[in-house]
Amino acid sequence: MQMLVTYLAGVIFGVGLCISGMSRPEKVLGFLDIAGLWDPSLAFVMAGAIGVAFFAFRLAATRARAWLGDPMRLPTSTTVDRRLLAGSAIFGLGWGLAGVCPGPGIVDLGFFDPRAAVFVVAMLAGMVAEGLVARAND
Repeated sequence: MQMLVTYLAGVIFGVGLCISGMSRPEKVLGFLDIAGLWDPSLAFVMAGAIGVAFFAFRLAATRARAWLGDPMRLPTSTTVDRRLLAGSAIFGLGWGLAGVCPGPGIVDLGFFDPRAAVFVVAMLAGMVAEGLVARAND
């Protein structure tokens, strides 16, 4: 049951990205181009997502278990450290250069976009590299 719910959540998320146009790199790059032909539509998508997440996290914080029975594991750290800042900067640079972040990159794989394949391979390589660096520093 949990795999079905997870799959359906992913499909709904992917469909939402497609409907909003956020799986198209040119849409994201248009939002980031504040000195040129700025496209504010991503700001509205982000505001909607933040609004939904705000209430979802408030509700989740009141629960000991998720709806499917797993223990609720919410982030507890409020520390802003070098690792968080470096990861955020790398994510932002990648997003700004490619116009893609992980969710839309995976959605674009479903459209057999070769650029998405390059992005996802690079993303996976970055995840492996981060794991190796983290293990070396621990």
